[in-house]
Amino acid sequence: MTDVNKDVNKDVTIPIEGMTCAACSRAVERALERTDGVSKVSVNLATNKANIEYDPVKVTVSNLNAAITKAGYKPVIIDSKQMDGPIEGEQENKGLWNKFIVSAIFAAPLFYISMGHMIGLPIPKFIDPTNHAMSFGLVQFLLTIPIIIAGYEFYTVGFSTLLRGSPNMDSLVAIGTSSALLYSIYALFMIGEGHDEYAMQLYFESGGVIIALILLGKTLEEGAKGKTSEAIKKLMSLTPDEAIVVGEDGKEHIIPVAEVQVGDIIRVRPGERIPVDGTVIGGHTTIDESMLTGESIPVDKGAGDNVVGGSINKTGTITFRTSKVGSDTVLAQIIKMVEDAQGSKAPIARMADIISGYFVPAVVLIAILSAIGWAIAGESVGFILKVFISILVIACPCALGLATPTAIMVGTGRGAENGILIKSGDALETAHKIDAIILDKTGTITVGEPELKSIITFGNIDENELLKNIASAERFSEHPLGQAIVAEANERGLELYDAESFEAVPGHGIKVIIEDKQILAGNDKLMQIYDIDISNAQEDMKRLSEMGETPMYAAIGDDLVGIIAVADVIKPSSRKAIELLKNAGIKTMMLTGDNRATAKAIAAQVGIGESDVLAEVLPQDKADNVKSLQGEGYKVAMVGDGINDAPALAQADVGIAISSGTDIAMESADIVLMGNDLVDVYTAIELSKKTIVNIKQNLFWAFAYNTLGIPIAAGLLYIFGGPLLNPMIAAAAMALSSVSVVSNALRLRGFKPKYS
Repeated sequence: MTDVNKDVNKDVTIPIEGMTCAACSRAVERALERTDGVSKVSVNLATNKANIEYDPVKVTVSNLNAAITKAGYKPVIIDSKQMDGPIEGEQENKGLWNKFIVSAIFAAPLFYISMGHMIGLPIPKFIDPTNHAMSFGLVQFLLTIPIIIAGYEFYTVGFSTLLRGSPNMDSLVAIGTSSALLYSIYALFMIGEGHDEYAMQLYFESGGVIIALILLGKTLEEGAKGKTSEAIKKLMSLTPDEAIVVGEDGKEHIIPVAEVQVGDIIRVRPGERIPVDGTVIGGHTTIDESMLTGESIPVDKGAGDNVVGGSINKTGTITFRTSKVGSDTVLAQIIKMVEDAQGSKAPIARMADIISGYFVPAVVLIAILSAIGWAIAGESVGFILKVFISILVIACPCALGLATPTAIMVGTGRGAENGILIKSGDALETAHKIDAIILDKTGTITVGEPELKSIITFGNIDENELLKNIASAERFSEHPLGQAIVAEANERGLELYDAESFEAVPGHGIKVIIEDKQILAGNDKLMQIYDIDISNAQEDMKRLSEMGETPMYAAIGDDLVGIIAVADVIKPSSRKAIELLKNAGIKTMMLTGDNRATAKAIAAQVGIGESDVLAEVLPQDKADNVKSLQGEGYKVAMVGDGINDAPALAQADVGIAISSGTDIAMESADIVLMGNDLVDVYTAIELSKKTIVNIKQNLFWAFAYNTLGIPIAAGLLYIFGGPLLNPMIAAAAMALSSVSVVSNALRLRGFKPKYS
């Protein structure tokens, strides 16, 4: 596989037809990996898609399609704008169901005719094997033909991949059933030569019923696999088909959502879904964003607030200007993230793939050696055929190939439904190993927007008058602390004064003239410049600082009149989330660029010990802190929301971004929390643990099934006086194993967050 520069690489997802087992997906992977210019390949059996990273200078998509075709499989050429996935799966399942119906219609009488007379069931006289051996054989042959036609892909794909040196499940079925059918045709020829005893050596029913049973298994399997993509289906159904666009003349026009352009004015009435992303310019409402955040409480929206396509407008009519349409919307990006995650492979899956690559050739060898062994032992051709076919059929590694991708599909889908976007199978697997978490303070543990927390007055001025004066002074300031003071004054309904002059004193505060009075707001150095006595306020300043608040002095004229303190508010869920993480045995740390006193105060409020506080950390040094913990042997998760968190998110074993943060942070992260709730970090880890347990269960049963099934099919029980495995029972058991693995994965759909 060529080492190419990732910066110039492209990604493409190619649906593939004809893959039936882990050996198939492994064969496609090998073919693509050998293609010059391909740097990374992940072929997912559950979605029947290949995710390929390639250098467009060295290889084209046509070359990739050619490599897949050469491996014996069919790449599906689709429109780049088409949102495939669930629809494609439904069509495939319908086709399989029709094939099974055809095979079942002919397999039922075939089985009855071939086996009924053995247990005394009546059959028509003209096909009685004792007196009409040729008719008995010909009817079975004719009934078998439609079944073979219905299952023709087992032969076209099976023998094709066998000849290319990459045998798969279809190869096993094709070899086994062809052996039965060819010998039966030979027996039919011998009956024609007058050897009626060959009527008891016809095995048309083995081949025909096996095909029908495997088609039933594949139909049930595809149906179950379809359920694993329920999350994608739900997300895709959220966007309405049409939107109401308000023209420049004020008239409403209903147009398809696909035709909405950035900058259009959209009107949405109560009960309707928001069609695309945008910013409210008129009206007020509450919007249900639970499909994005997992949070059931509707959110108030007014002018200036952002709305997201797919969410539900609950109470009022609003108009908004579109900002993102089509594949750029948040919902489209979420669908892409979930699809990419479902298409990717966790490291645990690669073990199964590698084993499957050797498994099928080994099974063919075991079947041949067993047949030779029983032939040497003097057993009949019929006995040897039963052993040969049973081994090939029961050993099909379908369940092995489905064990991991189905669990990942359901796990990532369930996460999306709860507002947790897991961007890869690797992240889903790694998350359960996390034993250390670094939490950024601002915007992660805290809301990220300062609020006024404390007002202390000196002298005769009351609290509201002090706030009114300082807010009047700060209303011209762009500093976040000043804006928090103004917001509180507005909240209290205070009517602010007009300032006559405004002067910012860099690094110290502000000086404002209001009604001929000098008003100062700032730090101790500002007070010293204007000879304001602050001696009686030192203790209060120290106490507020230790509480994690940022205090400033307030002076009117020559007198200190009070202290106003602002603080970044802790999110309501932060303490609970940190408690859950620590109880789970995860080392939980806080990282911030703030001074140590403020950092310690915030950490104490949320239950993080002083020794686990990383304060006064420069943005460029955040990744080094992650690396340091990794050097101590920890599996580290970093949780952040800012641009300066991006390197640390990328460095961590699992980067977790808060979606209220920047796009860069979300791009750098492996997991995105749409609900901005730290408890979702714990939920993501719990979901990872549940998914890994499910994968291990699937792999155990898949391996155990094949390990136990092969010796039984080879006649181990028969040697000790037990029964010989019938090939038809082997086919039913093989189909059941795949369905059981997918059904076990579907249990993850019942996952519910313990805390929300």
